[in-house]
Amino acid sequence: MAVPKNKVSKSRRDKRRSSVWKLATPALAKCAKCGAYNLPHRVCSECGTYAGKQIVEVTEDKA
Repeated sequence: MAVPKNKVSKSRRDKRRSSVWKLATPALAKCAKCGAYNLPHRVCSECGTYAGKQIVEVTEDKA
């Protein structure tokens, strides 16, 4: 049977039980043209620009 050799302090125990291991949310970058938030180094889904250039034509869906 496993028996602890030494006492585990409250701070060490709480660090282990904390949420340190959880993943952080991905960083978001603001589009320079329209100001929408999107992932860095990706084409903006709102206006279709990347690095100040129009890459994708975005059509507005009327739903």
